[in-house]
Amino acid sequence: MTDLKQFEVWFITGSQHLYGEETLKQVSAHAEEISKYLNASKAISTSIVFKPIVTTPDEITALCREVNANQKCIGIISWMHTFSPAKMWINGLKILQKPLLHLHTQYNRDIPWSSIDMDFMNLNQSAHGDREFGFIVSRLRKERKVVVGHWKDKDVIKNIDAWCRAAAGWNDWQGAKFVRFGDNMRYVAVTDGDKVEAEYKFGFSVNTHGIGDLVKVINTISDAEVDALIKEYENAYTLSASLQKKGKKRQSLKDAARIELGLKAFLEDGNFKGFTDTFEDLYGMKQLPGIAAQRIMEAGYGFAGEGDWKTSALVRAMKVMGSGLKGGNSFMEDYTYHFEPGNEMVLGAHMLEICSSIADGKPACEIHPLGIGGKEDPVRLVFNVAGGNALNASIIDMGNRFRLLVNEVQAVKPKNKLPKLPVARVLWKPLPDMKTGCAAWIYAGGAHHTCYSQNLSSEQLQDFADIAGIECVLINRDTRLNQLRNELRWSEYYCQNK
Repeated sequence: MTDLKQFEVWFITGSQHLYGEETLKQVSAHAEEISKYLNASKAISTSIVFKPIVTTPDEITALCREVNANQKCIGIISWMHTFSPAKMWINGLKILQKPLLHLHTQYNRDIPWSSIDMDFMNLNQSAHGDREFGFIVSRLRKERKVVVGHWKDKDVIKNIDAWCRAAAGWNDWQGAKFVRFGDNMRYVAVTDGDKVEAEYKFGFSVNTHGIGDLVKVINTISDAEVDALIKEYENAYTLSASLQKKGKKRQSLKDAARIELGLKAFLEDGNFKGFTDTFEDLYGMKQLPGIAAQRIMEAGYGFAGEGDWKTSALVRAMKVMGSGLKGGNSFMEDYTYHFEPGNEMVLGAHMLEICSSIADGKPACEIHPLGIGGKEDPVRLVFNVAGGNALNASIIDMGNRFRLLVNEVQAVKPKNKLPKLPVARVLWKPLPDMKTGCAAWIYAGGAHHTCYSQNLSSEQLQDFADIAGIECVLINRDTRLNQLRNELRWSEYYCQNK
């Protein structure tokens, strides 16, 4: 889990010298109080750092340069306590390379009806100072999030944290490396894409290593390391009889542990934040990495199957964004449907690799045949997933742009046992309903691979898409299919004529 408090969001307040030194002292004191309050809030995941108020173009430009250069700073919160002539901000905003949140607030919550005078009015001018700032940001076509309300309001703090988490996920992508073992699954379209454009647009790189590079590392893992990891398995999971000490498949458990240790070492040595593989290219490995992928994901790495590097990167970003929140994030696949009238559902699963961070209860560690891939029977964790609010998110390459697609869903606790389906699995009802949700997803070009999240909101993913400068399509309980289809057409026209 990533400690988001290590990241800083700088609180920057604008004013001007017209009001005199006494007023500026009050502006500075108020700004520092607000930033310290936000920083102390347990509901905000990152650190909020007060910066001295800015009143001139040179101060603003110098501070934006400092923002860009500071590795701990992942974005800024701007607020205009008084009127701050916006032409002062042009050069600074032009060079600003990190996410921007515009907090439209004011120091006092209420108007002091009996004592309000022009001195008070001159000091507390956010109502039009922020509009002046808002104009220049719009005029420069610069993306930002606008949060409106008093700085102590719970919803305001919630909105700020949603953006802070998105900024942390975006920051984690900058310079990140993801490894693809082999190519993507043959002839599959949606899992492929333009890796050069992705590196330019998103900041992370994807490069291929032959499976032999990984096998070489796996073969260096000692028996002592394997034995230590198996003890961890025995403590964390319910092992099937065949995998226990005297079980017929105990060696398969050792092979699985060796694969996990080799994979983890490869990722650590290469400073990779995630990986993807495909069952069509695993020469030299005894079994597919089932439990290995599940546990490495739970440790915070990104993963997706069949060479799907986009989803692997998204899983990593969403794990960073969800750090410290109850619930988990996992690679997921829409596998099969339940079309019972009035109770339509999707069964989500994969051959092996669903992250145990979303498990409901203690997973079982089992071994079963897998009729694909041509390898020995793989070890995997088997579990159900609890009901509740959740979402599925997918990044797709539309050729002329990337699109982030989000479907809010209602997860359903399974009522029936699945004794012959030995994989991790989750049931959900797409919003607003099965027919609309699935049709909307298909019209939008959504992939069959997603990141399933129990702890992130569509607001956080919209913020993330805005920071990334990509389109975000949301499917939720308010979605109307004809309206969404029109919006997709408008978006296509906009992007072609941008």
